Amino acid sequence: MRLNYFWFSFVKIRANSWLKLFMKELRDNQGCYVCGSKNPSGLGVVFQIDEDARSISARFTPSAAHQGYEGIVHGGILSALLDEAMAKLTFGLGIPSVTAEITVKFKAPVSPGEELSITGRLTQETRRLIRAEAKIEKGLITVAEATGKLLRV
Repeated sequence: MRLNYFWFSFVKIRANSWLKLFMKELRDNQGCYVCGSKNPSGLGVVFQIDEDARSISARFTPSAAHQGYEGIVHGGILSALLDEAMAKLTFGLGIPSVTAEITVKFKAPVSPGEELSITGRLTQETRRLIRAEAKIEKGLITVAEATGKLLRV
């Protein structure tokens, strides 16, 4: 039994060390699918960060290329927008972190051609974990919202 505990601890320590070494520095090469300016097949979303409010915002109009079922924007596109709002906010505030968990709630369908407003904010910060939330609206209607946990690296 003691050997198993030792092995687990060793593996856990090795994995954490590898992760820290690998993730020591997060670099933005502008290849991000959501916001990368050098990604020709990406969404090209331009975010604005309000450092004082610790919040982020952007606008995006999906096209027919972003639909799942006919006339409905794919939920994965909406999820990616929500994830990026939270992750880009931490990065933009100088907090290197990666998404550890995201929970998305879809509230209304989005059709291609409808302009969307994406917003996000930090809700809690601890030594290792950051909690954030984001939402997507079309006009006054919330179409999707997410909460997330981001791990500092």
